[in-house]
Amino acid sequence: MGKKEKKSLSAFSILFIIMFIVFIVSKLLNGIEFDPVMTKGSDEMISVVNGSSLATLVMIPFNGFVDAIDISIFVLVLGGFLGIVQATGALEAGINALVKKRKGREISLIVILMILFSIGGTTYGMAEETVAFYGVVTMAMVAAGFDSLVAVGTICLGAGAGVLGSTINPFAVGAAVAALKGQGLNPNQGIILPLGAILWLLTIVICIITVVKYAKKVQADKGSTLLSLQEQEDMRKEFAIDSSKSLEFTAKHKRILVLFAITFIVMIGSLIPWKDLGVDVFNGWSSFLTGADYGDWYFGEISMWFFIMGIIIAITDRMSEKETIDNFIAGSADILSVVLIIVVSRGVSVLMQSTHIDALILDRASKVLTGLNPIIFVIGSYLLYLFLSFLIPSTSGLAFVSIPVMGGLAHALGFSPEVMIMIFCAGCGVINLVTPTSGVVMGGLQISKVDYTTWVKFVTKPMLIIAISNIIVLSLAMIIL
Repeated sequence: MGKKEKKSLSAFSILFIIMFIVFIVSKLLNGIEFDPVMTKGSDEMISVVNGSSLATLVMIPFNGFVDAIDISIFVLVLGGFLGIVQATGALEAGINALVKKRKGREISLIVILMILFSIGGTTYGMAEETVAFYGVVTMAMVAAGFDSLVAVGTICLGAGAGVLGSTINPFAVGAAVAALKGQGLNPNQGIILPLGAILWLLTIVICIITVVKYAKKVQADKGSTLLSLQEQEDMRKEFAIDSSKSLEFTAKHKRILVLFAITFIVMIGSLIPWKDLGVDVFNGWSSFLTGADYGDWYFGEISMWFFIMGIIIAITDRMSEKETIDNFIAGSADILSVVLIIVVSRGVSVLMQSTHIDALILDRASKVLTGLNPIIFVIGSYLLYLFLSFLIPSTSGLAFVSIPVMGGLAHALGFSPEVMIMIFCAGCGVINLVTPTSGVVMGGLQISKVDYTTWVKFVTKPMLIIAISNIIVLSLAMIIL
């Protein structure tokens, strides 16, 4: 019996509904006071909920664009880069050759990719950068006999498991440690790193089992997919390799894919904070190109890197000037919807923070948690971070706002502030696998043509398992330390 076509809200509708709900809540809570806290990026102290005006609500999409301009440009340039690569035919031919070579061992591809993505997550907080991989990985997974949901799970759960179990991630652990040092506390990295590694390894095992189990089921029986009929049609239209085409893997294709691989390898390496790790060998060589040392790149630098490599690949393929421009523009146009989703989701986050609802919740929750035993304290803190991460998807932003309060509270109560840092990382990590206020989640789903409701259905069970395992590990750590 075939699947019924289901009707579901678009990502845009979900985000606009959330935006309106936050607006109404801010009006209802307007004027409620809380203990003063510092705002990020200024010396201003805030102590009251600021109910939004209608003008604020109307301007949120624009303000979201302003706040997300760096990643928006990156995604547009990435789309243009991929448009050029797709036009060469090298990607389809290469994926087809890879799938044939790994015939019968397709599952190993999932495991390898998830481990690599998780390493990126735990070391440098790989999140927004994963947007670059969704299209390619989805095409590979569909060619291997899986569905687009397997691709999303491979990337989102892989990188997400690493971010959850951050070890040296500067945007989570680094930001949290810096926030605590600002309060006169000096966290012990010898506690944070091994505890983060335990959470990382435990979580990636759960995630790999989840994705592999589903992938095997889909590979054996296409009818067991969680995708709706419309999603399946979109998957075939966007990602299925046309068998009627000649897919000979030529020497020129190989050269282009080498350049393609170099592009991503350089991007990944450019985001690792080599200086902080005591590695000086990369210092200086890239500053002539971007003005920033290798390891200090961000979206501006990697955007221009993809732009340059797109031109080099076009020259390698002997595209004309018109073909190069047309393919770049077409690729950017294909990914424009992802940019708009990122903009709206960032706008929701801006609205939440500008109203100071997050600070109110933090203040009330910290008072409730005072005087509890270690296990209840861990559970309560973890649940608090699940909610705060929905309000502030940015780990560095949430660390600045919350860790001085929660880490200071843990220290004052005789608990470990290092464990509190990992409660923060774990709570953020779980909720950022599914929160609609994350442009990474919504953008990745849009690229892979998977509905948000389908993703929620897929990820709910592993999220519960991950959360329970996190709480057990963190409770034991809080009792022991």
